[in-house]
Amino acid sequence: MCTTVTDTHAMGIISMSTEAVRRTTKQRTAVRALLADSQEFRTAQQVHEQLRSNGFTVGLATVYRALQTMAEDGDLDILRTPEGETAYRRCSDGHHHHLVCRRCGATVEISANKVEKWATEVAKQYGFSEVIHDLELFGICSQCQE
Repeated sequence: MCTTVTDTHAMGIISMSTEAVRRTTKQRTAVRALLADSQEFRTAQQVHEQLRSNGFTVGLATVYRALQTMAEDGDLDILRTPEGETAYRRCSDGHHHHLVCRRCGATVEISANKVEKWATEVAKQYGFSEVIHDLELFGICSQCQE
């Protein structure tokens, strides 16, 4: 399952059953194809600009809707940048977290077994079940440190 930084993750779990019902549109197909070619996070504005530069006529609102739908369906990771902007990228399989460079935006998927154990213990301590969580670590990557 993809990680997100908002309740979109929970909505994604609920809406997976509706994924098959969703209509495949040319716009959603174009957004999906664009994101499939990269492991970088992109904002809706960046996706919109890239699609238009590739000759695809699509409105920014349509791009936002396509990205939100894909996130709800569990197809995209969502990241809130330090500037507060939402960025998206194609989701890899399995639960994971991100280490993000604050300067260049380079992102690394990480697994963190200690975090998983800690989240389970905290949830149990407070009587919670079916807990989901997301972890985004922000720092400066080795290339930007040079």
